[in-house]
Amino acid sequence: MTLFRIALRGFWIVFLTASNVVQVSHGHYTGALIGGFLISATWWSNSHAAKESVPGGALAYGAGAALGTLSGMWLTTWWYA
Repeated sequence: MTLFRIALRGFWIVFLTASNVVQVSHGHYTGALIGGFLISATWWSNSHAAKESVPGGALAYGAGAALGTLSGMWLTTWWYA
């Protein structure tokens, strides 16, 4: 698995989490339900993919996660503005 793909995995899981925090905090039940499902499905997929050890993988995942946090916050806030 390439470092870019690992970064995308980190981005996606934290993007979903940040988005779901906004959903829950604003009382958007449908969005929170969908977000919770997507987070769980992604975690399950990641747990199976994480068996492969890649040098620098943790850093790539963390960088993707950081970008996912900001993107999830921005997009969800924009969506409900």
